[in-house]
Amino acid sequence: MNRFGRTGLAGAGVLAVAALVALVAPLLIDADSLDVTRVTAQAWQAPGAGHWLGTDHTGRSVALLMAQGTGTSLFVGLTAAILSVGIGTLVGIVSGHFGGLLAGALLRVTDFFLVLPALVLAIALSTVLPRGLGTIVLAIGLTSWPSTARMVRAQTLTIEARPFVERARALGGGHGHVIARHVVPSVVPLVLVNATLAVASAIVAESTLAFLGLGDPTRISWGAMLHQAQLHGAVPQQAWWYLLPPGLAIVVVVLAFTLVGRALEAVVTPKR
Repeated sequence: MNRFGRTGLAGAGVLAVAALVALVAPLLIDADSLDVTRVTAQAWQAPGAGHWLGTDHTGRSVALLMAQGTGTSLFVGLTAAILSVGIGTLVGIVSGHFGGLLAGALLRVTDFFLVLPALVLAIALSTVLPRGLGTIVLAIGLTSWPSTARMVRAQTLTIEARPFVERARALGGGHGHVIARHVVPSVVPLVLVNATLAVASAIVAESTLAFLGLGDPTRISWGAMLHQAQLHGAVPQQAWWYLLPPGLAIVVVVLAFTLVGRALEAVVTPKR
């Protein structure tokens, strides 16, 4: 097994644990334990036997907040990546296959989104639209698709220049036949690789928006935990246990998605 295989398996193991925590946490965590009006522990309590990761400014367990926030962060990352990759794949295939004025218009739109900083545009959308988890997903998904569109378009042009595609057209194959039978099967492996990297980028974007106070105020996420820690003075309180766990969780999960993506890329394009 090569280096990419070992690191890819390590990343997949980390993601499996994170997914298990995200699925099990809502079933095992009592809602009262995260209700600020019902908690009995002291605020800013250091890690100990009663609370493994200490407590926050309201007395809630940081460990429970971490477990509860795992689902939110993964959900936003996955759904935003699906939206982003879906838009990019559609734009890339259409612009690469049809060409002409349609391709020119799509490329100009893609260039427009590429020039604008994605995070700044996501912040603007999150500010204008109603606050909520759907807004975060929409803001990230609508601003991070151009790179996928460029990659898919390049692959589409490469495939359509192959002799077997020209043969299919000569035998009467229409647009639907060429796209479904030749373009899509060749594009899907690259799209899957790009999707894993897009999830990592979406998690970072969600954490950034939540840290800036633009996330869903009714949802617990790792970025929201960092925002609350900064807002309520975790640094002056020297409450490192409220800052370090969510930050490390973001780094570890993003790294795991990146390792899996690189391993898939090595499988899809072994010559590279």
